[in-house]
Amino acid sequence: MKTADLIDDHSEKLSLIHLPFRRFGTKTESAGPVQTVKCFEDNTVVRAQLETPGEGRILVVDGGGSTRIALLGDMLAQLAIDNGWSGIVLNAAIRDSGEIADMDTLVFALATSPVKSAKEGCGKAGCSIHIGGVEIKPGDWLYGDVDGVLHSKAELTWASSRKQ
Repeated sequence: MKTADLIDDHSEKLSLIHLPFRRFGTKTESAGPVQTVKCFEDNTVVRAQLETPGEGRILVVDGGGSTRIALLGDMLAQLAIDNGWSGIVLNAAIRDSGEIADMDTLVFALATSPVKSAKEGCGKAGCSIHIGGVEIKPGDWLYGDVDGVLHSKAELTWASSRKQ
């Protein structure tokens, strides 16, 4: 799956999440239904979601665009892998980026920061969020690869026999 081919085939059904993401992990692509979290500099709800079965979903976190505090580190990235999450998209920063870069996952984040998050329980899961000019709801679909992250309200297929 290439996001370029997918948007060529379904441009009217897709939106680009227009943020300056950095990509981490050894996986080069990911697609799946969405679960959402909204929080700011506190990753308690992120951890709580990653402790549940991912079932191929992608966790999308609206961290308010903060790059001061990391909402994900190597331990939470491993938890996501162990619990079957397909990937993580953060409108926020991560830490332990060297370790995450070598993990069997795909993480999109705005930046890195060595500063760990608060643990006060602030945040909400399963809500509508707005990041990169796109409204994202639980159950929507994301498609990500080296070219970027696309959003759709429903699962899409792409032509596998494209001529270049």
